[in-house]
Amino acid sequence: MTWNIPLFKMYYDDDDIDSVSTALRSGMNWAVGPNVIDFEAGIADYIGSKYCLTFNSGTSALHTALIAHGIGTGDEVIVPSFTFIATANAPLFVGAKPVFADIEESTLGLSPNSVLEQITQKTKAIIPVHYGGCPCQIRELREIADDHNLVLIEDAAEAFGASINGTMVGTYGYSAMLSFCQNKVITTGEGGALVTDDRDLYEQAKLIRSHGRLETADYFSSYQSMDYVTLGYNFRLSNITAALGLAQLRKADAIISMRKAIAELYTTLLQKKVPEVSVMSPPDGYTHVHQLFSVRASDRDGLMKYLADQGIMSKIYFDPVHLTHHYRSMPGYEVSLPVTERVAGDILSLAIYPGMPEEEVMCVVDSIAEYYAVK
Repeated sequence: MTWNIPLFKMYYDDDDIDSVSTALRSGMNWAVGPNVIDFEAGIADYIGSKYCLTFNSGTSALHTALIAHGIGTGDEVIVPSFTFIATANAPLFVGAKPVFADIEESTLGLSPNSVLEQITQKTKAIIPVHYGGCPCQIRELREIADDHNLVLIEDAAEAFGASINGTMVGTYGYSAMLSFCQNKVITTGEGGALVTDDRDLYEQAKLIRSHGRLETADYFSSYQSMDYVTLGYNFRLSNITAALGLAQLRKADAIISMRKAIAELYTTLLQKKVPEVSVMSPPDGYTHVHQLFSVRASDRDGLMKYLADQGIMSKIYFDPVHLTHHYRSMPGYEVSLPVTERVAGDILSLAIYPGMPEEEVMCVVDSIAEYYAVK
């Protein structure tokens, strides 16, 4: 379907095109190369972590993090159900069991109290999600992880550039996953990264990312033989893709500023015109980067259909993972998550993207107001 107002658009400029063109015209290093190294260094510097590794997706980065942290068969990993399904599936990739905890309503992230209730002797890790670009209660979750000797892996797929009192999301956990999929804050089309301050974890993740190969030089341009010291995967990000990532990173602050401005306009207009819709208000000190602009709406499904009829896209982020066919068909996943199910019942993500015209924002809000006026 062609939308009059799509849910998102990628933001790009001549710098993106020139960067990718330069990488292509080099005629070399299309798989691995200097752009990958520079992109990783740039991400680490931006986030404030010591190490960064890029991957072909955020899912691959999260999979690798679990292996590198030693999570495996018989272990339990506490995750939210209010997330993209990759967060919950990643423990299954390594033979562990995802255990669902409920969320809280101020940030729509994992509830520390619910997490405490799910900890058992088998629990080895917690994977909180920073929903839609808003930091979750990550400081409280880090304290729980430390108190119970658990690994804390941040799923920061949607929250590149988000922070709490100036400290970046991605630096609270022992490691963190970032995503650069097409609808994220900065994008490489597909792609992801793992950031950490742990040198040993970083070195282990490097092996896992590239077939377990102990790389003493650039594999594609060196005549040296290289040993394979563990089981690994082909999870690399290409040098061409990293060229796009570098260009995106150079304007990350500008992109985030545009997202914030659009979110502020939405908030002002919705609060003025549509009492049936409530807007998230992050806690003090929390910097929201608005990868999503999600609202809570009465008669959400009716509103979504009405907007679609006007050519305006909206989307439910997220339906609960524990209610998908995949998890309902597995024993042990008949769980009660009342806050997750309540939020998922009225959440709706509206169109937002850098450069979105003010007229489009007003059109979305006016259409929402019209729906409730005639309902």
